[in-house]
Amino acid sequence: MRLSGRRQSDNVEDRRGMSSGAKAGIGGIGGIILIAVITLMGGGNIGDILGNVMQQQIQGQVQEQTSGQREFTQEEQDLAEFSKTILAGTEDVWVQQFEEHGMKYQFPTLVLFTGAVNTACGNGSAAMGPFYCSGDQKLYIDLSFFSSMRNQLNIETKGDLDFAYAYVIAHEVGHHVEYLRGILGKAHAKMAQLNQTEANKISVKLELLADYYAGCWAHYDNEKFQSLSDGDLEEAIDCAEKIGDNYLQERARGYAQPESFTHGTSEQRMYWLKKGIETGDWNTTTFSPGEF
Repeated sequence: MRLSGRRQSDNVEDRRGMSSGAKAGIGGIGGIILIAVITLMGGGNIGDILGNVMQQQIQGQVQEQTSGQREFTQEEQDLAEFSKTILAGTEDVWVQQFEEHGMKYQFPTLVLFTGAVNTACGNGSAAMGPFYCSGDQKLYIDLSFFSSMRNQLNIETKGDLDFAYAYVIAHEVGHHVEYLRGILGKAHAKMAQLNQTEANKISVKLELLADYYAGCWAHYDNEKFQSLSDGDLEEAIDCAEKIGDNYLQERARGYAQPESFTHGTSEQRMYWLKKGIETGDWNTTTFSPGEF
């Protein structure tokens, strides 16, 4: 990506090196959902993880952070600066898009953390991957996730995976866009009334819509800044393929269980990301007309 000279967002909390305090449940299906981008860490199945997460009640315990930041490596610092730049890019795009459609964009906050973190949704961990919490309108990322992407997913790239990393951040911002447009709350309310298999189907639509919005961000960011370099599109599409539920389940255990899918197949994720990049259309949705 071409990012030289771009501004960085101030809407960032750097909690790296801090330890989380009180314990809390994560995510009530009718209120908050933690959205993980990567679906397997160490052979686990995020469908199972999210299934458990969404069954828990939010416990409103007071949480505290204890400081003790360490020195960060140059790679860690570079990734933090990169994340701030991408977040700024999403701010610029969505402010304009919301204004054009008679709405006001409220900035989310990016929280950088190490290992574990307290949120309005409860405790989160690095093993869950990046996630968005609508309870505090913050997206949470342990930057070691990007190393896991590079080392475990074998994404084909001509460069340094920067656009794949940007896709991850823009996807989580996409959930914030869903929240501001009223889609997320309505979807969660509906999911609370359904059995797990049917709720998973709505979860898939939310994830694919976040992929689409990530693509929309790239569409307008590139239109304004010519930010995409040779190979960036292919890199992100390959990333989308390798975080499809079917791909990851088959890789982990040799077969896939479609009824447990929460994020969509490789084909679906590639399709919606690419569609967003190509069109940037505000009105396109993964839901049926009138569904939400």
